[in-house]
Amino acid sequence: MSLGNQIAANLPFLRRYARALTGSQASGDAFVREMLEAVLADEDLKASLAGGRVPLYRAFGKVWASASGSAAAGTAASEHEAGAQARLGAITPPARQALLLTTLEDFTTSEAAAILDRTPAEIEALVAEAIADIERGQTTSVLIIEDEPLIAMQLEDLVTGLGHTVSGTAATRTQARAAVAEAMPGLVLADIQLADGSSGLDAVDDILSVGAMPVIFITAYPERLLTGDRPEPTYLVTKPFQEATVRAAISQALFFGSTRPL
Repeated sequence: MSLGNQIAANLPFLRRYARALTGSQASGDAFVREMLEAVLADEDLKASLAGGRVPLYRAFGKVWASASGSAAAGTAASEHEAGAQARLGAITPPARQALLLTTLEDFTTSEAAAILDRTPAEIEALVAEAIADIERGQTTSVLIIEDEPLIAMQLEDLVTGLGHTVSGTAATRTQARAAVAEAMPGLVLADIQLADGSSGLDAVDDILSVGAMPVIFITAYPERLLTGDRPEPTYLVTKPFQEATVRAAISQALFFGSTRPL
């Protein structure tokens, strides 16, 4: 595979990471563009990316680190981003990176250490720090939209284990509408393909038309949402998932206090 094709294959996931790190699709994409421009201007940097995902994320991390202070202090473009910026002060950028790299992006502790120029022990400490900070005092009610009963039960156990409550479960778009009519959730976990052929995307649109809350999509087909052709969900977990990944996504969504997909 050529270097260009290799970067292109990893780019949707790097953009996902950048969005979760910055709290904004526009801001995350801007950092990714800046990194790609740096690669085009530096032949040595370009050659280093032949090593795969680790050097790609490492290159992005250097761009983020050089500008994260000014980005966090900038003027918010929306009420959502204002809320995100207000919360960024509660957790250090390295801790956020360590958490996202080892959960959302599924890097090993050693790989995350190489990306951030840290030791594996430092990465483990940063992850523990991040989880403690962003889970503190953020309990809510959760609607689970999932048509596979075993996965729905797994998500229920995970959600309640984090101290949240389950406001309802739904296997179809119609059931999701009925669940919201009974109790408005503070967070939604949604699959894309539902039992009767209906769409989890449509179900989420229905919910957001009557209320505002964070949404996390959990799907076996993430590439269908990572096209760049439309506003993309910030919180997107790939099936089969690790519970730590869902836990991190929930913490991130509540940390940012999202009112809608970014």
